Amino acid sequence: MSRYLKELIAEGEHQKQDFKYAINDSRKIARTLAAFANTDGGRLLVGVKDNGRVAGVASDEEYYMVEAAANMYCRPPVKFETNIIDYEGKTVLEVLIPKSQDKPHKAPTKEGDYKVYVRVNDQNILANSILIRVWTQQKRKEGTLLKLSQAENLLLAYLNENSSITLSAFQKLAGIRRWTAERIIINLMVIQVLEMELSEKHCVYRLKKQPKK
Repeated sequence: MSRYLKELIAEGEHQKQDFKYAINDSRKIARTLAAFANTDGGRLLVGVKDNGRVAGVASDEEYYMVEAAANMYCRPPVKFETNIIDYEGKTVLEVLIPKSQDKPHKAPTKEGDYKVYVRVNDQNILANSILIRVWTQQKRKEGTLLKLSQAENLLLAYLNENSSITLSAFQKLAGIRRWTAERIIINLMVIQVLEMELSEKHCVYRLKKQPKK
């Protein structure tokens, strides 16, 4: 096994890497491509089983399936590059997806509805409306003007003492309507004061860690 491929497989599946034994459904792969593009970018290794064993791909068909997933089943299309990795007569298709500036990218659900997916650890999950609104606001040319009200100050004071908060808990803490609570959280995420922790079961907000100088 090439050293490069061996090192990648040793990492296992994670937020920026996924293994696929084979591709037989471009729509399913589209969800992975869109999730990578909407999050931090990533790598898809086609011809590698979930346990890390190299099975290889049988033909060029996998490439065309990826191309269809990226261009036909991702809206807007997702950019990607491919590399061929050879190992003992077997071929692994490496698909590289950069973090997108055109997000959100949508992909079809099992039922055929187009939704926005993000990558969380080794899973593709649905993005919530707050994250999508954050992306939309970040694309606007004008900046975000934020005047700290009592609600914002309550939220920041709470997060200085606690690790995270849910939307409903913030709404209750500040005694405000849900729409107002959402708007405050969105604005604070846009200016990178808050960050979101999203999973299939919950969504919480926390103070964003600032890089060390």
